Formats: sequence, C-alpha cells, structure tokens
Amino acid sequence: MNSVIVNEVRAGFYLDSVALMRLSARLGERPAVDEAVLMVGTDSNRGIMHDAGLLTAVGRAAGPNDLVIAIRARDEAAARDALAAASEALASGLSAGAGEAFRPRSLEGALDALPGANLVLISTPGEFAVRETRAALARSLNVMLFSDNVPLEAEKALKREAARRGLLLMGPDCGTAYIAGTPLAFANAVPRGNVGVIAASGTGLQEFAVLLSRLGAGISHGIGVGGRDLSDAVGGLSTLAAIDLLAADADTAHVVLISKPPGAATAGEVFARLAGCGKPATACVFGVGPARVAAGITLSPTLKAAAEQVTGQRLATSVPDALSRDLAATLPATRRWIRGLFCGGTLCTEAQVVLRQAGLAVASNAPLPGHASSDAGNSILDLGADEYTVGRPHPMIEPAVRSPLLAEALADDECAVVLLDVVLGHGAHVDPAGAVAAVVDAAAADRPCVIASLCGTPGDPQGFESQAQKLRDAGVVLAPSNADAAALATALGRARQS
Repeated sequence: MNSVIVNEVRAGFYLDSVALMRLSARLGERPAVDEAVLMVGTDSNRGIMHDAGLLTAVGRAAGPNDLVIAIRARDEAAARDALAAASEALASGLSAGAGEAFRPRSLEGALDALPGANLVLISTPGEFAVRETRAALARSLNVMLFSDNVPLEAEKALKREAARRGLLLMGPDCGTAYIAGTPLAFANAVPRGNVGVIAASGTGLQEFAVLLSRLGAGISHGIGVGGRDLSDAVGGLSTLAAIDLLAADADTAHVVLISKPPGAATAGEVFARLAGCGKPATACVFGVGPARVAAGITLSPTLKAAAEQVTGQRLATSVPDALSRDLAATLPATRRWIRGLFCGGTLCTEAQVVLRQAGLAVASNAPLPGHASSDAGNSILDLGADEYTVGRPHPMIEPAVRSPLLAEALADDECAVVLLDVVLGHGAHVDPAGAVAAVVDAAAADRPCVIASLCGTPGDPQGFESQAQKLRDAGVVLAPSNADAAALATALGRARQS
C-alpha cells in the first residue's frame, strides 16, 4: 500500500523540543497515521527527516527558524486530519488562558521578569544552543544545557569561558539536576539533604537520589556535567568546578561522583581533586577498578551500594533466592537468554556490570566501557541511544517507543527473562507502567519472566504505588533497585545457561 506524505511549515515558529516530541507521539497514534514528526527546520533536522523519507519540497524549503510538520499516512484524508490536529494543538499551546503566567520569549525578557535569576536552562536545537549559552554566560548566569548535538570544540570553549567567569556549565546533554533542592528537567521528588552529587548521567543521578531518599537521606545539590565532560577531550572541566563548589558548600557533608570511566589523562586529576575536597567522597564509576581511584575515595560497584555506603544503612534486601528458583521452575528448557530493554543509559550500564561480574557474556548497543559487545545470547539495549531516538521521543517521554521491542522479546521462544527499568518523575511520561503493563498483558501465557525496577518516590507526579501496582497486576516481578533487578535476572539466566 502506498503512503501519503504531507509537510507543513510554520515560519518563525519555535516550541521546546520535548513538547514537539510529545505532540509527534500523539499524532503518530492516530488511526491510519504511520509516522509523525515535528522538528525545527535546521540542516541536521531536515537531514533526519529526509533520511526517514518524510520530507517533501515544502519541508525542504524550511529554514532554521521554522517548524516543519511531517506526516506519513495511509491516505490523504488521514494525513490532512493529522495536520489539522497538529495545528489545533500548536494553537492551544500558544494561547495563554486567563490567569496563566506570562512566559518570556527571550533571555532578555526572562531576566526582566526575574532580575535576580542566576541560572538558565537552555533547551534549543544544538545549532542555537551555543549562541544562547554564550549569551547567558556573558550575563553572569550559570547554565544547565539540556540540548544535545553541541560540537565538541564548542563544548570545550563554553566550559573554559564558564571557568574564566567563575560560573557553572552543566551539560551539554544534561538531563537531570537538583539545585538547592529544586529538581530540574528529568528529576524525581526527593528530599533535600547533605549529599552533594556530581553525575555524568541523568538516570544514574535519579536512581541514586531515589535510593538515598528511601534511606531517609537527601540531596544538597545534584550537578549534571554531561556525558562527554570526563573524556580527555573535555578534561573534566565541569566536574572539577562542581567538586570545588560542593567542597565549599556548607550544606554538603558528603560528595559523590557517578560516571562511566574518565579518560586516562582526566582520571588522575578528577580523582585527586575529589580525594582532596576535604569531605568524605564516594565514586560509583562503572568499569573502573580500585587501582585507578585515589586513596581516600570509597569506590562503589553499583548505585545501590553507593547509597548504602553514604548513609551507613542497608536498603531492602535483594529478591530472595527462593523466588529465583520458583521463577526458573516455571520456564520451559528452551528459554535461556536475558533481554534488557532500558530507557536509562546508566541503568543499562549498571545492568551490564552485574551480568558481567557474574560471568555472563552480554551484547549491547552501548557496551560497558572497556568491553566490546559480544555475539552472546544475552542482550542489554539502551533505547535512549541515538539510533532509537533520532526524530523520535526519548522512551522516558514516550514509553511506547519501547513497546514493539518488548512485544518482540515476549514472543521470543529463547528468551527467559525480560529486564526493564521504569522511570518516574518530573518530565517523564504520565503513565510509563501502564504502557509496560499493556504489552505484558497482551503477551502469551507462556511468555518469559518480566523483571523491572521502578525508579521513583511517593512524591512523584505519576504516583509510585499506583505505578507499582499496575506492574504487579500484569505479573511483572518488581525488584527494590535496578541492581537488584539485574541480579535476579542474572540468577535466572545462569540457571538456564549452565
């Protein structure tokens, strides 16, 4: 059947990329609509739409300040109806209702409205993010740079400029932060406390903060630095600045670093600065052994272990061995492999650590640093990686992105365990557990075992207990943490693969 592709361009129109992704996902769910994408018409975005076969001559003529609406549908009527729905949604989003607060449309307007502000969150396409960050730094503003696709050289230049001005630049691609108790971007509702965290990871910071809250502790500040900051190319510029800030912060009693391994040249300086910060320090740096960490730093293998070490308390015990044996007994002998489908990149990495420490080989699109992806039957996928999110919402924003892969894993006769993360909090989908439960409920009765961790707190907008109950009602086994979920999956996998 031939598809109909239609484009519409809104000249001089801008809307936050997260809002555009949500609207794209809603339009894509309409009857007879195969795909819908709303993107700012930058060169890179038009290239993405062209490669996806969604661009017409109308869309190709768009400029970097325009919005492109691209629809692929099964007939002309469905395509036009989707365009009309997009127009209605965009119009309603721009119309401020009675009593709705004024929303500035520029940095200058925002500073006029809030002259005492000292931090700006920037979420624009990468092509514009560098310019906006320079403007913010020039006005003596600290920056949380949510945007990705910022060139490496530009990142280094911006971070040097921030350091010269005594400012903090979080990012680029910084998805989570807590500043003075205020959650920013993707973040859970956690109490304020005296633990300062530096994280080159959004979901790693979320999981740690959630586990810390379950132990009665809280975050003073959670500073995201971006995934490239600890590389030798960037040199840990934001991480070093963050260590100094937390060392001088009277409200911070313990400093924690969460990251994948730093570059070899950067590691020495970062660990030395952390060890010398004058406060107890913990590092959860996946793939790094004790030999690389400076004396005076406690190295934790998992986020759960880090939370326990910082507080001196124990979280709920792992899922009992008896449950592992009971689950294994229900699976046919043909089911052997573990399939991990993760929204969070760091949670994906942590799961690989647990599997590999147990001696299991793992294939992944985002292999643990220092370990090449193998051809193993076990696979752990990061669905937030570029190959799954180009032109599409991140699975934390739209969990239906994971649904086809979850259905495929549940129908795989060789799959014994499906391992999932479900992430709640500000910025996340309103019902991620419901999306998982719907797919699991539709699977055959002899499906694989589904094991999940639920990253959230009772204060999160989705409602922690109601989300947990949806998963339990669908027959999903809930573990106390991501590390525990991976450990249970590992126990099942080893029993089937031995």
